[in-house]
Amino acid sequence: LSGMTGTADTEAFELQQIYGLEVVVIPTHRPMIRKDANDLVFLTAEEKYEAIIKEIQAEVEKGRPILVGTASIDTSELVSDKLKALRIPHEVLNAKQHEREAHIVANAGRPGAVTIATNMAGRGTDIVLGGSLEEELRQLAAPNPEAEQKIRALWQKRHDAVVASGGLHILGTERHESRRIDNQLRGRSGRQGDPGSSRFFLSLEDTLMRIFASERVKGMMQRLGMEKGQAIEAGLVSKSIENAQRKVEAHNYDIRKHLLEYDDVANDQRKVIYGQRNELLEADDIADMIANIREDVVDTLFSTHVPAGSVDEQWDLDGLYKQLYTEFGLDLPIKQWLATEKNLYEETLRDRIQEQVAAVLTNKEEMISAPNMRRLERDVMLHVLDTEWKEHLAAMDYLRQSVGLRGYAQKNPKQEYKREAFEMFEQLLERIKHDVVAFLMRIQLQEPQAAMEELETHPEQPMQFTHADASSALADDEVVDAVLGDDTFKREGDKVGRNDLCPCGSGKKYKHCHGKLS
Repeated sequence: LSGMTGTADTEAFELQQIYGLEVVVIPTHRPMIRKDANDLVFLTAEEKYEAIIKEIQAEVEKGRPILVGTASIDTSELVSDKLKALRIPHEVLNAKQHEREAHIVANAGRPGAVTIATNMAGRGTDIVLGGSLEEELRQLAAPNPEAEQKIRALWQKRHDAVVASGGLHILGTERHESRRIDNQLRGRSGRQGDPGSSRFFLSLEDTLMRIFASERVKGMMQRLGMEKGQAIEAGLVSKSIENAQRKVEAHNYDIRKHLLEYDDVANDQRKVIYGQRNELLEADDIADMIANIREDVVDTLFSTHVPAGSVDEQWDLDGLYKQLYTEFGLDLPIKQWLATEKNLYEETLRDRIQEQVAAVLTNKEEMISAPNMRRLERDVMLHVLDTEWKEHLAAMDYLRQSVGLRGYAQKNPKQEYKREAFEMFEQLLERIKHDVVAFLMRIQLQEPQAAMEELETHPEQPMQFTHADASSALADDEVVDAVLGDDTFKREGDKVGRNDLCPCGSGKKYKHCHGKLS
């Protein structure tokens, strides 16, 4: 596993801890000359947006291209509305404009161009100072050396003008929860040694500031006696904000690590199940596997009702018979065997039941042929494995959701989850074995010849489907009369009141006797 990105340095600890990957920072090809200014912090969001618009106006007058980075579509539309009110031309780059994205990015480096973007991570396109030369050349209808030369000359003039004005200016409307995303935004400017600058505008009403840095910074601003519209710009404030971002990053890292540790438990089980499933898919003959499973299942069932080393009085023969009959369809005269055969003990009885189960499966194999039986065994095992695994995953999800409450009982939820998940997995493996044997024992098979004869004797009847008319047969008066007839029910004798004596002769009131039944 490896990768390359411009912003992995802030995630170096997580990449090392989780994936064991070292992060190496490669020096830039050309010296970085972008100027990253300290953050400007305002008291309210309204003051912040007013300052952003003023900064955009000032930089546009200088002929600089501007990229405004926002954390949400709502913020990008808010800034766009304010620019529209002042009739400042601009483009909005968000999820609603994905069809024109390439065109917008191609022109974002032109002099005085204003582009509002939600998240510049993963766009995959550099903003070229002066605009994209390749995009302009591509728009030529046919190759024309003179036109190309003219376009190149105009582009070079624009490029030099943008470089002279200071390059692309990055303007962040708020800090993101992760420093990595802020670095992605800043990294749009100053590429390949180009000039550029960046600055973030913040307010105490921003989500990040409100949660982590609001009180400290607000106290500092009040001590400085700041008025409306004024901003604080200091390295100490920027440092405080970065510390707040580190707290959020650490919190998110803990969440991801927590989920990974829980998922590792399920992943170990997943490897076992899918390993077994792949073996089934690749194997042509699993007769030996089925035989071993059958023996294990019968041994487990027998040991449940006839404990090892127990005396006859402790044997639960009724329970053994019932389970063999209900789950495997075996009607075995176990008590009769023990009564008539004096040399039938625990081990010999176990072997007798094993033989009976094996005999049933052997008869089925003789009925449908060995190749068909092998195919049936594999299909049954795959079906049971898939069904039980899906139910097990659902149970694991329920366990994960509820195990956190055990912290109130001074227990480690993670250890409790691992312990119970292991127990559930052991039960899963036993259930798979049991269900496979039960399925094979109870499945009803027919010899191929008998099945064909039955089809010939009882051919499938063609079915007719018709739409019911409005005057259907059930609604017909004649049919209703024929079914109900003309007889009307008549009660013999007078109606019995609730407090009258019951006609049955019991001497009780009707409501306490047959009246209860009605």
